[in-house]
Amino acid sequence: MEKKSCVLFCRCKAQVISSESMEGILNGLKNLDVDLFELQDLCALTINEKDLLNAIGKEFQQKIIVACYPRAIKNMFRQNGIDFGNFEVLNFKELSADKILSKLENDFKIEKGEARYQVQITDLDVPAWFPVIDESLCSNCGKCARFCLFGVYSFDKKKLNVVDPLACKNGCPACGRTCPTSAIMFPRLAENTVLAGDEPNGKKVSIDKGSLLTTLNARNQNRRNIFRQGVVEQAEEERRKALAEFKLGMDFTKNDKKDS
Repeated sequence: MEKKSCVLFCRCKAQVISSESMEGILNGLKNLDVDLFELQDLCALTINEKDLLNAIGKEFQQKIIVACYPRAIKNMFRQNGIDFGNFEVLNFKELSADKILSKLENDFKIEKGEARYQVQITDLDVPAWFPVIDESLCSNCGKCARFCLFGVYSFDKKKLNVVDPLACKNGCPACGRTCPTSAIMFPRLAENTVLAGDEPNGKKVSIDKGSLLTTLNARNQNRRNIFRQGVVEQAEEERRKALAEFKLGMDFTKNDKKDS
């Protein structure tokens, strides 16, 4: 028999919010009559603990995740093959602890009490620049796969996939900046932007809705915005730095082997 409600709290190791905010939210959640899972951290668990998340998804009727942007979380689950059913996301990058607790009590009807609390940990080390694709916006143009130098993406038969998210390099969200439809997100990015998972221009424009002309016009406007803001040049610089750091790391590895 399914239990009624659970709350999953992401203790993000990328520190997208302050430690004080983290503790304030968690302490408040512990004072609710709910099954509470502290996840350390959610990005890593979606790769390394899929069975655990799938089991939680089947066990509970009402599932609320306290983490970052809903668009990023929902597409991250899809991308990693996690069948979590229907769930809601409360964005702790935009909502205060008091607002989150108010929503849980008033919108989700979770009463005050003592949480049935457990911590889920994984040793997997996830880079801060962990890419997630929004399939509803992706046009499968392949630009990101051609732009990336580290084998993060595959592009075969006009189909894009994230095949090695852990190969993504810190400080290099360059592929996301070049994406003409803002389909690439980095949930571990500390800023509050479309690159971190916010809705593009505050509004989701799906490529499979509306007329073809409307879709093309939206894409063209996004492209004009990209070039006008100079983000392509910024992306090139980020990619150059990431490649230089990668080569430097390879040189250190070679030298270590010679000395041993």
